[in-house]
Amino acid sequence: MIINRDNDRIRLFNRRAVVLGGGQALLISALVGRMYYLQVVEADRYRMLAEENRINLRLLPPPRGRVVDRFGVPLALNRQNFRVLVVSEQTRDLAATLDALADVIELSEYDRDRVQREVRRRRSFVPVTVRENLNWEDMARIQVNAPDLPGVIVDEGLARHYPQVQTAAHVLGYVSSVDEDDLTGDPLLQLPGFRIGKAGMEQKFDLALRGAGGNSQVEVNALGRVIRELERKEGEAGEDLVLTLDERLQRFAAERLGAESAASVVMDIHTGEVLLMASTPSFDPNAFNRGLTQREWNALSGDPRAPMTNKAISGQYSPGSTFKMIVALAALEQGAITPEQTVYCRGHTNLGSRRFHCWEKRGHGNMDMVQAIAQSCDVYFYEVARRIGVDRIAEMARRLGLGEATNVGLPGERPGLIPTEAWKRATRGEPWHQGETFNVGIGQGAVLTTPMQLAVMSARLATGLAVEPVLTRQIMAGKTMMKRPTTEFASLNINPAHLAVARRGMFEVLNGPRGTARASKLKVDGVQMSGKTGTTQVKRITMAQRDAGLPDKDEIPWNERTHALFVAYAPEDSPRYALSVIVEHGGGGSAVAAPIARDIMTEVLRLDPSRRPRRDEEQIATTDPGAPA
Repeated sequence: MIINRDNDRIRLFNRRAVVLGGGQALLISALVGRMYYLQVVEADRYRMLAEENRINLRLLPPPRGRVVDRFGVPLALNRQNFRVLVVSEQTRDLAATLDALADVIELSEYDRDRVQREVRRRRSFVPVTVRENLNWEDMARIQVNAPDLPGVIVDEGLARHYPQVQTAAHVLGYVSSVDEDDLTGDPLLQLPGFRIGKAGMEQKFDLALRGAGGNSQVEVNALGRVIRELERKEGEAGEDLVLTLDERLQRFAAERLGAESAASVVMDIHTGEVLLMASTPSFDPNAFNRGLTQREWNALSGDPRAPMTNKAISGQYSPGSTFKMIVALAALEQGAITPEQTVYCRGHTNLGSRRFHCWEKRGHGNMDMVQAIAQSCDVYFYEVARRIGVDRIAEMARRLGLGEATNVGLPGERPGLIPTEAWKRATRGEPWHQGETFNVGIGQGAVLTTPMQLAVMSARLATGLAVEPVLTRQIMAGKTMMKRPTTEFASLNINPAHLAVARRGMFEVLNGPRGTARASKLKVDGVQMSGKTGTTQVKRITMAQRDAGLPDKDEIPWNERTHALFVAYAPEDSPRYALSVIVEHGGGGSAVAAPIARDIMTEVLRLDPSRRPRRDEEQIATTDPGAPA
């Protein structure tokens, strides 16, 4: 019995040994087969994958295209950007390193918190930007203190810079970081620190200014650390953009408008080119590139003078008496009145129980059309507006460029408003009243215009053509730019004799013995300017206030004072330039806006770009990036 049990155990052991040996053989065969498959059959594929892991292709940002004025003066360009970075794994204590760095350069709490957050999100060997746009003094201090700043390195790149700072900020706009909403699939937008246009021309022409990215082929280890750069191909710089602005005029207008909340536009009426578009107060677009602090943003957004608003195209104002030429032309074209017919002004006129006042309390007496424009008689235009009605006024206003965006090429342009009877029924569900026609007749009530539209109106009055404004010498064609074709302006089909009457009235405003702006007559030998003043109320004057006498300007809160306006063109006998000026809450058009317009037009004539062949301007703008004319 004992011998039988031993034999059974031996047989069981042998069976198990055979099974185990067979399993091991199968496992070894499977491993050998798998190794053969990976190393022989799939060798090429895995060699390629390994190579791809070893070699990384990194995108390089291209230099952004410049923006220059008509003479090639740079308004937006790129300049060296010295940055300080920190590599956390090379610091013994990141907080201590940042403390030491704060003793060398200015470092805010916001910067410190941001760096700490980014370090936690990234691998320890990846550099994190601490500060950008350092100057030479900052760089020198960091280099001198380098032994006490482990992990701190300095780097050089390109950053957008606006050398003229605030003179054309509203036209240029600014660049800023990419938001989630900006992502379009362009890999450039994924680059850390990449900037795109967020306003103005920077936004409008962003794709062309952006350029095409380059690439850098680098070798990395298994952790992704860069070992060496194998190949580098620089990006293709963005295209340059040539504006029609004259930087010298921009600077002059900004200084002349000063601290006022104001805007001014000057156009070449033959080409539509905008030589000047100023809006004050302005802002520093460089601040958006480096990143605004909360305090800076609060100061900009809370300023009642709205420095972030381009008042030239986005500010909407009642045109006041600058609108009277439109009412006059509408009446002449309709045959409702002749230039010689007069209307008697006794200082007011009545409509039912309501009294409508003229600005001249004593009245102007008998007014014909030229004198009514020259002396800005309200009663005359109440009567003319009554005869033709609001719809005919609106039709003429639109022919002269009001009531719709001029499409000058800047984001954010507003259309203004030219009311009609149908507009009021559609928007307010109410019928139009005759009293509203009276208000429209003197450019108030619901009428709204922008300074750009008023400059276009002046250009059309001076030429009789449908002049359209342009701000650039190029237009966008897909992602690139092409030269802007020459435009022939169509006729407005207004009787030349009627236009001559309106122009004669504008001439008398400045050059006549009783013109409202005779004190602002142009003082340039052989050159005269024609124009029109405007003063618009922003708050209704009650009868009690009128009887008590209106208070002085300085006794009224700033935001309740009247707007001052002026439109003009010159030279009178051979018009070349059209102009508009508005000073928000500035007071009277004749006292405030007209002198500013006179000074700006004088500077325009002194510099007069038309004396320089356009061919030369284009050559300078495209071949000499840094040299002003």
